[in-house]
Amino acid sequence: MEGLEKLKRTFQTGRTRGIDWRSAQLRALLRLLSQNEAQIFEALEKDLGKHAVEAYRDEIGVVKKSADHALLHLKEWMAPKKSPLPLLLQPARGQILTEPLGTVLIFGCWNFPISLTLDPLIGAISAGNTTVLKPSELAPACSSVLFRTIPLYLDTEAIKVVEGGSDIAEKLLEQQWDKIFFTGSPRVGRIIMSAAAKHLTPVTLELGGKCPAIFDVFSASDFKVAVKRIVGGKWGPCAGQACIGIDYLLVEQKHVTQLVDSLKLCIQRFYGDGVEKLQNICRIVNRHHFDRVRGMVEESGVAASIVYGGSFDEENLMIQPTILVNPPLDAQVMTDEIFGPLLPIITLDKIEESIEFINARAKPLAIYAFTKNEKLKDRILQETSSGSVTFNDAMIQFICDTLPFGGMGQSGFGRYHGKYSFDTFSHEKAVLHRNFGFELKARYPPWNSFKLEFIRLAYDLNYLALLLLLLGFNRHRQP
Repeated sequence: MEGLEKLKRTFQTGRTRGIDWRSAQLRALLRLLSQNEAQIFEALEKDLGKHAVEAYRDEIGVVKKSADHALLHLKEWMAPKKSPLPLLLQPARGQILTEPLGTVLIFGCWNFPISLTLDPLIGAISAGNTTVLKPSELAPACSSVLFRTIPLYLDTEAIKVVEGGSDIAEKLLEQQWDKIFFTGSPRVGRIIMSAAAKHLTPVTLELGGKCPAIFDVFSASDFKVAVKRIVGGKWGPCAGQACIGIDYLLVEQKHVTQLVDSLKLCIQRFYGDGVEKLQNICRIVNRHHFDRVRGMVEESGVAASIVYGGSFDEENLMIQPTILVNPPLDAQVMTDEIFGPLLPIITLDKIEESIEFINARAKPLAIYAFTKNEKLKDRILQETSSGSVTFNDAMIQFICDTLPFGGMGQSGFGRYHGKYSFDTFSHEKAVLHRNFGFELKARYPPWNSFKLEFIRLAYDLNYLALLLLLLGFNRHRQP
């Protein structure tokens, strides 16, 4: 592939390994964002209809925060780490050295085309790699901005942006990489993993999943806050086109009417009432996804469950925030990730049944639980599996650099953000230093019963006991 060999040669020179190069690239990325903010706002509005406030909150601000965090901690992350060694090996010392993987490939995605392309790049740069970025072709304006601006700010011999569709992605996957980082759907994730297997390339897959929210808050003040956070966590980020957005809601039957009424009022206050009056909300990215989401509503038995919304503006690719109560569990809206502004609500007799409901489905990228019930919290943590759990809010875990972000099972594997991004694009090299001044003959043949007991104790007892044994029986050791 054109340019790939150049990036590999750059890496071989060792230029990207120094802290000066890494810091300079991160500072240049910050300048790119500040000096091209208006272009980025315009591109996000063109691709997705994102308002500038949402664009800064979810895209530019996220990347700036991550770059600042990396600059603050880069020296600490790069420093060799001491590792304790057993007494049996003394005198000796152990170290862990982090080194870059090499030349890495990052696939961005269309729903957050700036932050979910540049945030992984921060990890790759911080770790000292050379990088190829492939922005999503489904957000062409944002892809174009990255293609035009990155070469003006970052090292073109170490960082390259490649535009194109699935044919370009296939050609990229034919090459041998030292790491592939992909954000997108499980379907494409399987393709990425299959291609990577040919070269035994390690991968990080940040995929989707049906993220549930458990609702168990009913004091007046807490209820009001929880409803706002649910509406913001479902429809606020990219009109529900977010992998960690709330996909469905679980609530006790006796509370569903109160909850639905409150959700309706909050939706109208945030986004307006009626599809033709929507504001502060993104459109669906393209006609294919618009038809996909509309098809979920039009499936047999689903329309009858709609209690709010359900209107579509085909010309402008807008879908009204829609609430469904107890749609058929075998319908697509409950079996596939929605990735759109539909919110199914499933009613239960007891909220504790939510754990069994979640466990009967694929492991989600995130679980949200709005509750003060500490026993329920403990059960959620102990009895469910997910990439993350957030209590009493939604989606805010994504901006926490001190928490790992990633999924498990069908929601992906690998993690990043903050130090975890640095680790994702690094190799931890184990280093052990010994001298020639101390030698145990028991480690070498010829074997005898004493050496067997000696080695048995080395594994069965703690090293202090072994040291005492050495001191006490030194004169009895056989050659």
